Amino acid sequence: MLYALEPIAFVHSPFREKFATPRQPGLTPSIKATVAILPEFSSPEAVKGLEGFSHIWLLFIFHHNWGRGWKASVRPPRLGGNQHVGVYASRSPFRPNLLGLSAVKLLSVAVDNTGICLEVEGADLIDDTPVVDIKPYIPYGDSIPSATGGFAPDAPEHRLDIAYSPKARQQLEALKFEYPELEQNLSECLRLDPRPAYRRDKPDKQLYGVAFGPFNIRWQVNDDGVYVLDIESKR
Repeated sequence: MLYALEPIAFVHSPFREKFATPRQPGLTPSIKATVAILPEFSSPEAVKGLEGFSHIWLLFIFHHNWGRGWKASVRPPRLGGNQHVGVYASRSPFRPNLLGLSAVKLLSVAVDNTGICLEVEGADLIDDTPVVDIKPYIPYGDSIPSATGGFAPDAPEHRLDIAYSPKARQQLEALKFEYPELEQNLSECLRLDPRPAYRRDKPDKQLYGVAFGPFNIRWQVNDDGVYVLDIESKR
């Protein structure tokens, strides 16, 4: 038997690609995203009472993995990318049904004649991620104090310090009125060290680039941490 799913909403976030998108929710709390509910699901009655919850669950589709199949065994970055676990023991996007689950902080629920839009914080979702359901986070049922985390018992450390080149610092200064949280956003993302696991803790002269919102960010890793070289506007 086949069961059809269709998106009820789409996420709009500054993450334009998988690279540098947080691997779990809540790791970049300064970064905000919106969940735009599609017109056919935008009845105000559908979100009545939602504003009373501090957090929500977003059930979504790993759309960047569409058509790439699934893997029974995966190598989680938390294990250095060189140890295998079963896909059901991981949060890997290479899943049979490409479904993900993310708990995010709900900042606001906007209902007007253009539709319904939720503003959220701490999302680990790439821009244009399709959302198939929204549920309230229920603390007494969803939080389990005695739970254990297997090979990921604790939140990842902020591994790297951040420094900016004179050029990047000048660019941040020019952008601070239009994008006042840009420096904090970038620092939260890059301190988590988004490089492939096999490159960590090794000499690395690679020049990296990442699309973040309307910017291309170029950076390197040296002995002192991340060094942001350039913040180029794509507009």
